[in-house]
Amino acid sequence: MGPHLVSDVLRLGKSHNGSDSGETPPPAEKKVTQHGENLTIFIHSSCSCFSGLSRRVARDTAFTMAQEQLRVLVVGNGGREHAYAWRLSQSPLVDIVYVAPGNGGTGRGSSKITNVDVKGDDYPGLVAFAQKNGVNLVVPGPEAPLVDGIQGYFQAVGIKCFGPSKAAARMEGSKTFSKDFMQRHNIPTAAFGNFSDYESARRYLDSVSHNVVIKASGLAAGKGVVIPTTKEEAHQALKEMMLDHQFGAAGDEVVIEQYLEGDELSILTFSDGYTIYSLPPAQDHKRIFDGDKGPNTGGMGCYAPTRIAPKEVRDEIDRTIIQPSIDGMRRDGFPFVGILFTGLMMTKTGPKVLEYNVRGGDPETQTLLPLLSEDTDLAQIMVACTEHYLDGVSIKVEPNYSTTVVAVAGGYPGSYAKGKPITLDSTPAGSLIFHAGTTLSGNELQTSGGRVIAATATAATLEEAVSKSYEGIATVHFEDMFFRKDIAHRAFRQTADTSLTYAAAGVSIDAGNELVNRIKASVGRTKRPGTDAVIGGFGGLFSLAAANPEYHADSPTLIGAIDGVGTKLKIAHTVGIHDTVGIDLVAMNVNDLVVQGAEPLFFLDCYSCGHLDVPTAAAFVAGVADGCVQAGCALIGGETAEMPGLFIDDTYDAVGAAVGAINTSGAYARQILPHTDAMRSGDVLLALGSSGPHSNGYSLVRKIVERTGLDFADPAPFTMPGQTEQLSLGRALLTPTRIYVKSILAALKAHSSAIKGLAHITGGGLTENIPRMLPSTLTAAVDVSSWAQPSVFQWLQRAGNVSPVEMARAFNCGVGMVIAVEASAAAEIRQSFEAAGETVYRIGELRARAEGEEGCVLSGLESWSA
Repeated sequence: MGPHLVSDVLRLGKSHNGSDSGETPPPAEKKVTQHGENLTIFIHSSCSCFSGLSRRVARDTAFTMAQEQLRVLVVGNGGREHAYAWRLSQSPLVDIVYVAPGNGGTGRGSSKITNVDVKGDDYPGLVAFAQKNGVNLVVPGPEAPLVDGIQGYFQAVGIKCFGPSKAAARMEGSKTFSKDFMQRHNIPTAAFGNFSDYESARRYLDSVSHNVVIKASGLAAGKGVVIPTTKEEAHQALKEMMLDHQFGAAGDEVVIEQYLEGDELSILTFSDGYTIYSLPPAQDHKRIFDGDKGPNTGGMGCYAPTRIAPKEVRDEIDRTIIQPSIDGMRRDGFPFVGILFTGLMMTKTGPKVLEYNVRGGDPETQTLLPLLSEDTDLAQIMVACTEHYLDGVSIKVEPNYSTTVVAVAGGYPGSYAKGKPITLDSTPAGSLIFHAGTTLSGNELQTSGGRVIAATATAATLEEAVSKSYEGIATVHFEDMFFRKDIAHRAFRQTADTSLTYAAAGVSIDAGNELVNRIKASVGRTKRPGTDAVIGGFGGLFSLAAANPEYHADSPTLIGAIDGVGTKLKIAHTVGIHDTVGIDLVAMNVNDLVVQGAEPLFFLDCYSCGHLDVPTAAAFVAGVADGCVQAGCALIGGETAEMPGLFIDDTYDAVGAAVGAINTSGAYARQILPHTDAMRSGDVLLALGSSGPHSNGYSLVRKIVERTGLDFADPAPFTMPGQTEQLSLGRALLTPTRIYVKSILAALKAHSSAIKGLAHITGGGLTENIPRMLPSTLTAAVDVSSWAQPSVFQWLQRAGNVSPVEMARAFNCGVGMVIAVEASAAAEIRQSFEAAGETVYRIGELRARAEGEEGCVLSGLESWSA
């Protein structure tokens, strides 16, 4: 690094993408020290505005500093601070962790952790201690010191502080300030009004008809939020805040905002003022009693990750809320460094911000830090944030669950006694004990606060993590100890009580059927020689011979099909695998052609996007070509439509059309399927095995994955048909649709008259698709116990609590094609398909349809409930 870079550091002020940000950094202090051939630069500035080349220099500089051993001062005395000290003490970069003033846990824990007899709000005293003891990194825990401007005290003497400036801390210190910020930067939040005058607030309250939440604007130890159930309760809460000063000066200003319905979650995000890294979403439990009853507390427990925010939702939150918030603070002149806590409500219209906190949550911090991998260094992350090179640090989160249970003093959150002796049994393996309201009196551990102590545990499943955390809290003993017995109950309630359906996932099969019925008349008006313009089958027919007398009398009949991939594309977008969905697009079309006996001839695709990413589009089209090769048809053309503003980021949609032909006259004539007039009661139903869900039911699939809390990068908890290797969840669910064209065409050639009909099992599952090949006089009697349901469908049914009937209506359940055949030829036809590499099942037979009976009747469904 040459001396000329010093001026670059002082001169350049670029935004994260390298463009001018318009921010002018304040004068920077610089110290340049020459060590032989190596130049080391130390820069101290009151502005987080290193970027472009300047950020690269800052990263190199900070990397040098990060190799220096750290002496850390953690400010605070709660469970969050104990968790910080615990994790920091594991870093090889850290020599010692001081905690001021600390608690009983930090006072008698690791040899690298020691308490300091300085109050957390004695900022000159803390600075003096830090200077005397060589502290070079300060980590404030609670919000009050940050709002008071503790970062500035240490900045003034050149000591790094992992926390925001006093200006940035207003995001928590003033709810009116933060709501105005959200409005200014278009951050999604509830409708609101800010008031410093009681009469104005009272009139506003009278003017609104929706339910409200009333918040004291200032700091109120996490208790300044009231959710009234009536207008009278709302007026009473407003009076207590603004006139009776229930929360002191914190209630001089209030926010009255619309009450939002949904599930709450918390996102903790590391930030260096530019780059963000969000930890898994957490859900805490504020109410004192089980079932979310009783008054609010500082937090009775927490679990992470939540099951209501899969990766695609978390990415959306980062893209639409977290990053714009960080960018907005920087552009407003107060760049944010530290941990930003964003409280969110997951509403029907998307995530909305409830509040910002400018520090790690408590108990969220105790829950999330144990999820960091062993090789992730919290000290290095904190240094990287203070030196603006977070994008140069590796952060890994284990694919586990974490749960925290908090034990409180009897009477909390009201009045409670202190000084109660605490005894601790041996901590169970896999559990951690974090102290909060504890102190040491000599060698005796005693209670000193309302929230006394917590147990945290991690495990591969949420159920196991909860069980282990309760095992941990059972080792803690003090008089009148109380804790909730239902931590994570909302996650279990969602799983146990709700049976997911395709309609609940946002797809209505009934609505699709109704649309077909409504548009039949419109389509019928397009009838012309060559086609009767009737919709509802697997594909559309067009007779060239009947269309125009100038065409040859033995011209083939053309059959056309058009289809898309559906929401399976969202998984492709998430995991970045795009070739397999190209195969799906072809498969969905050509399988619809071959069930009518047609040979697919050619294929066309339309790829639509907001921004054309060439590698993505190329991979997709390569998959389309692979599918065409499998089907024996030509890819003769396509459309690429780039439509900015219509699609989000690099997402895309695709539709394809296939045209096939069948000779219906002449030497090679064959009847178009199905042969409904030849079907008889007693005809056998054969089925060809599927490769998985194919391309249908993916709205429900994604809803089930969301419920489980799994990430698409996690190992799949099932195997796909015919696959033995371990795949990621996303890769497994992107297994392409099986193309049956060549095996069916070969079977038709050999057994033309004995194969009477085929049904491609697509949207609508078994119950909707099998009847499409039958006459109104016959019913398909299908015994679903005649084949083993593949493990992917077993998992979907179990994880989504999906009923067997709904499974049969949403998925192919392991059979992608059903064939009605002459009973006497069934064995021979089965052998033909097996010789072609297909897995074949005999699943039932046709029978006379009783009055009012459905076209497909399933038996053996109890085998899917086992």
